[in-house]
Amino acid sequence: MAVSRLLVAVNSPWNSERFVAPIVDLAQRLGCDVVATHVAEVQKEDEHDSDAKRRGEETLKLLVDGLKQAGVKVESLMLFADDVPKAILNTAKAQNCTMIVLGLNEHGFLKNILKRVFASDVVTNIMKSAEVPVLVCPSQWKGMI
Repeated sequence: MAVSRLLVAVNSPWNSERFVAPIVDLAQRLGCDVVATHVAEVQKEDEHDSDAKRRGEETLKLLVDGLKQAGVKVESLMLFADDVPKAILNTAKAQNCTMIVLGLNEHGFLKNILKRVFASDVVTNIMKSAEVPVLVCPSQWKGMI
């Protein structure tokens, strides 16, 4: 199956910055365009929807600007949903994406371990339910795809 469209889901500004070069390289080698997504969600009890939206806009801007500067065709989608895996999977399907690329941030596995044990795991749910290949890039990884 040829990859013609990547859905790239990022969850933090830190993740977006470090993901630009590998996604540019992958998109150029595959000759595909990118749908950059972020699911805005309130992360702390004292946080508001506007905080989540602002963080999401910053996260997407860093990735989208970097991809555009490198000449990659990119579309940006801010998603608002309580069910993150479902939002990503539905978007990938609706946008006719042939691969999903997930970037994890430094606290994806470390700081929120208990939260992830007791709550549903976003990455695992996406991998179990996806109808297209899923590439997961861990936070410690620093190479190219």
